[in-house]
Amino acid sequence: MSNEVEKTTAAAEKKPLLEVSHLKKYFKVGGKRILKAVDDVSFHIMPGETLGVVGESGCGKTTCGRTCVGMYEPTGGTVLYNGQNIHEMKGAEKKAFTKEVQVIFQDPYASLNPRMTVAEIIGEGMDVHGLYTGKQERQERIGELLRMVGLNQEHANRFIHEFSGGQRQRIGIARALAVEPKFILCDEPLSALDVSIQAQIANLLIRFQKELGLTYMFIAHDLAMVKHISDRVAVMYLGSVVELASSAEIYSNPLHPYTEALMSAIPIADPNIEDSRQRIMLEGEVTSPIDVPPGCKFQSRCPRAQECCRKDDPELKEVSPGHFVACHFAGQK
Repeated sequence: MSNEVEKTTAAAEKKPLLEVSHLKKYFKVGGKRILKAVDDVSFHIMPGETLGVVGESGCGKTTCGRTCVGMYEPTGGTVLYNGQNIHEMKGAEKKAFTKEVQVIFQDPYASLNPRMTVAEIIGEGMDVHGLYTGKQERQERIGELLRMVGLNQEHANRFIHEFSGGQRQRIGIARALAVEPKFILCDEPLSALDVSIQAQIANLLIRFQKELGLTYMFIAHDLAMVKHISDRVAVMYLGSVVELASSAEIYSNPLHPYTEALMSAIPIADPNIEDSRQRIMLEGEVTSPIDVPPGCKFQSRCPRAQECCRKDDPELKEVSPGHFVACHFAGQK
């Protein structure tokens, strides 16, 4: 009994590894027009956790992720990593942050330098952070990383054009792991790969998380894959988080009408269930992220929209423990 109490206390004392508060990222698109790519987003990620981020193309998932790891400067809000504001870091502090936080990119064809060998690509981060002084030690570590991701030592001296898409993504993962990070932004790492390869790469990421204690922010379109890999899921729509809950809760009990429509689109393997269930079809036009009208961003496509939805933008509120929804009529059918 005392061990259980100690575990509960330890969990309660755990602080978020990444804490995002009221994050905004706007882009000027000519004249006085502003594109609100990320608009007032707040969430946190605990050490060892995977937060999945889903939503349709153009909803701001990638921009949010890149701003969270310091690739973009925010228009407003804060991003804290281990309690430190990442956009105020400079010098040695910034360099230490870039070692602890890495990115696996969407396109394995564009994210790797075609002029460099695999050994040079993987070893570049090691050299920047001065991890290995001896040449032999460095080579052994590169060989070890290649074996970890399912490639061979002999691949180290080859160039990127000699590899398939799945092999290139494995090299991208090895590059990210080379500097021994704690947090990895997985920016749609599976979407450019064949379905048969996607499961292999996903299982690789899950295995490394367990073995190395990694924390992931996992951005994806594939809802079934996000359910498989994530502990919690954030659903984004036009730059805002509309629902945030545990993976099991959001798939079994979606409360926002947009999330309900997304979940109804996931195919079920049982043909009897698949044939009998009703898909939710969204009608109406997607609101432009440049000229967003007042009120709820989803109002033009929402079957439940009422007058208050056209006036007031709903806040992300906790409707049950750990389940946050931005809807005036959350849970009402």
